[in-house]
Amino acid sequence: MVTYVLAIILIAFIFDFSNGFHDSANSIATVVGTRVLSPFAAVLWAAFFNMAAAFTVGTAVAKTVGSGMIDTSIVTPSVVLGGLLGAIVWNIITWRFGLPSSSSHALIGGYAGAAVARAGLAAVTWGQKWIDTLLFIVLSPVIGFALGAVLMILVYWIFQRVSPARVDRTFRGLQLVSSALFSLSHGANDAQKTMGIIVGLLVASQASFVGATGWMHHLYLPNADHVPYWVEFGAYIAISTGTLFGGWRIVATMGSRITRLRPVGGFCAETGGAMSILLATKLGIPVSTTHTITGAIVGVGATNRLSAVRWGVAGRIVWAWILTIPMAAIMAAIAYHLLRVMIAP
Repeated sequence: MVTYVLAIILIAFIFDFSNGFHDSANSIATVVGTRVLSPFAAVLWAAFFNMAAAFTVGTAVAKTVGSGMIDTSIVTPSVVLGGLLGAIVWNIITWRFGLPSSSSHALIGGYAGAAVARAGLAAVTWGQKWIDTLLFIVLSPVIGFALGAVLMILVYWIFQRVSPARVDRTFRGLQLVSSALFSLSHGANDAQKTMGIIVGLLVASQASFVGATGWMHHLYLPNADHVPYWVEFGAYIAISTGTLFGGWRIVATMGSRITRLRPVGGFCAETGGAMSILLATKLGIPVSTTHTITGAIVGVGATNRLSAVRWGVAGRIVWAWILTIPMAAIMAAIAYHLLRVMIAP
């Protein structure tokens, strides 16, 4: 059992790596699309600020995922592993087609799907945390859209008498700040979801580590009230490393296929998206950074003219959002049943 639990922790960190890989586009697409930074410099920049989030935010989102959405009494290592496998498979599928779906919702859907496969719908603790999470599937792109558009309008008004060349130079510098802020918010919210999954696993497996000595006593966790430091830093390291490798198919979609961006637009989109995500993180809501930044990019593009947005591409992205939780849940349920037959309940 101990070896099985350790293997699942490793897979959880692999998922976190895939989250950074898949969602690196959220942090760097605009700064690459506006040519403020080269792709290599952009991923280094984003990875650094992903990691910086470890020292600047709490763990409210991790506690929500770890104990606020699934009945912890029915969680087993196979439930956790099934959820992770469902999320990873969905991430690979959407990456293959260049669709910026939500790794966050894939993980939540996978976790719920595996839990339901084991204990039925009663495994899900329906309540405010689920309401907030599902509500923000709709609200996060809307808030991102509104903030991106409002910031863009304000910038147009403030800089209306400034030459376009000077505006471009100014916002090329400011976009480094907005990109850093968005990368910080991305690390802050997304890494915590993996922390919550690992905490749930350790609580479910606590009997295996009672009385453990040496380094293994750090794996004993009686409840989900706090996140061990090794889990916290491990999650941030994994997501930062994933960001370094970048998901270039999705970068192309986010950076130029939705709408053409200039540095001023990139600044407004990243700033609006970061403000939305940091608010959700403070409230302990596992929001999708993908949904938020996509909404902000569309909002910025729409301030120029509605035809500046490629609505066909945006429509494909929305379909990916709608399908993410149920598809990840189905894949996780299948994975759980296979694990139950091959390994353990």
